[in-house]
Amino acid sequence: MSRPRWFRSLYVRIAIGFVVLLAALLLAQGALFLYLSGQLDDSPQGRTPQQLADFVARELSDALAADPALDLAAHVRTEFSSIRRPFAVVLHDGRRVSNQADALPRGFPGPPRGTGGPGPGRRRGGSGAGLTSAPIVVNGVQIGIVAVPPSPPAWVAVQRYGPTLALAGAGLLVIGVGAAALLIFRPTHNRLRRLEEAARALREGHTDVRASEAGGDEVTELARAFNRMADDLHTRAEALATSDRARRQLLADVSHELMTPLTAIRGYLQTLSMAGVPLDDETRRRYLGVADQETYKLEAIIGDLLDLARLEGGGEKIERGVVAIEDLFRRVVDRHLPDIRKKDITTHVEVSRATPRLFGSAHRLEQALQNLAANALRHMPDGGTLTLRAVPQGRHVAVIVRDTGPGLAAEHLPHIFDRFYKVDGSRAGSAIPSGSGLGLSIVQAIVTSHGGRVTAANAEGGGAEFTMLIPAGSETARPQ
Repeated sequence: MSRPRWFRSLYVRIAIGFVVLLAALLLAQGALFLYLSGQLDDSPQGRTPQQLADFVARELSDALAADPALDLAAHVRTEFSSIRRPFAVVLHDGRRVSNQADALPRGFPGPPRGTGGPGPGRRRGGSGAGLTSAPIVVNGVQIGIVAVPPSPPAWVAVQRYGPTLALAGAGLLVIGVGAAALLIFRPTHNRLRRLEEAARALREGHTDVRASEAGGDEVTELARAFNRMADDLHTRAEALATSDRARRQLLADVSHELMTPLTAIRGYLQTLSMAGVPLDDETRRRYLGVADQETYKLEAIIGDLLDLARLEGGGEKIERGVVAIEDLFRRVVDRHLPDIRKKDITTHVEVSRATPRLFGSAHRLEQALQNLAANALRHMPDGGTLTLRAVPQGRHVAVIVRDTGPGLAAEHLPHIFDRFYKVDGSRAGSAIPSGSGLGLSIVQAIVTSHGGRVTAANAEGGGAEFTMLIPAGSETARPQ
């Protein structure tokens, strides 16, 4: 069974789809996280943390110098609401304000105590924990600091944007799974359902049903295997139906052929057994002779049926060997010599020097030739010619039996080798009683069992011609 190309494989498509889905999910989550993280790091006009701290400290210094009683918390929320990066304002009087609630960890350090101007080292600097700070100076006195962390604490990002990221990830996952189901699994599911329907129909006896082979993946290979199985089942079902019809026809034919002699035998025997019917010795002998002939005919029919059954059923082991065609022709002529002389038949035997010997069973091949010769003599008028000829034909030998009778009607040629088929109505001039109708069927079975074939045709110039094609033996030339 052929394998699908790797890029059409269902497993490859599932793997690629999974990788693409996972990559898209990670990219989308990463982009969303970067966007939200950027909001944490946002500062006006792209300022650095130190610039942000200086900016806020300067603004608060001016505001507190103008209004010492300023509501610091309200002022920070109003003036710096656009700044998303967290910062904290810590004054010496203990007030602590942040632009974002709980944006800085607990234990955030306070400014150093003391007075004095902003001098060097008092204006900028850090107060621990990696913070960037700037002093708040009013009238030359530092009253507090503005501190900006170098980066937002992780717990802040998780607390603020964790639910958003979780919801976005779940939504992306649902969308990705839905897309994979529609693009990958739904077409495969539909084809598997159609295959299931075809299998159900096949189980119900519809052997002509077939599955779709579209797609080119493993499901397609499964459909092809199913179709091959369905083809085999359909062929076997037709063969069984044909065999059943042939069996019924054979039973009918056998019953008819056996009934004729049995009816004659019973009729004559009943007549002979009637006490009130006076019969002279001559009539009695004639009735007994007819009954005796019918028993021979019955025996011949049964023998032919057994022969045919053994040949077609393979119940007979054929012993093969090299057979001289001249010996076969001589025995055939000797066997029918009384009928040949009675009807003044001329026999013509021809075996070319290049004809090899036959390979097969001498007994069965002679039987086939005897049947063909008897059939020819039965349908030839007095004074006819019987021709037996053998010519080489490749690795076979063509054995030809030809008569000068009326030939075969065209409508009978396709059925000439059928059991109990008789063409007596199309071939006249017979003084020999009709056969059982099995002779040509036995000929075909014998030739077929030898690996050859037999044909029937009308010969040029009139008469019928039967040709048996028999395998040649190992000896390729006749003796001198």
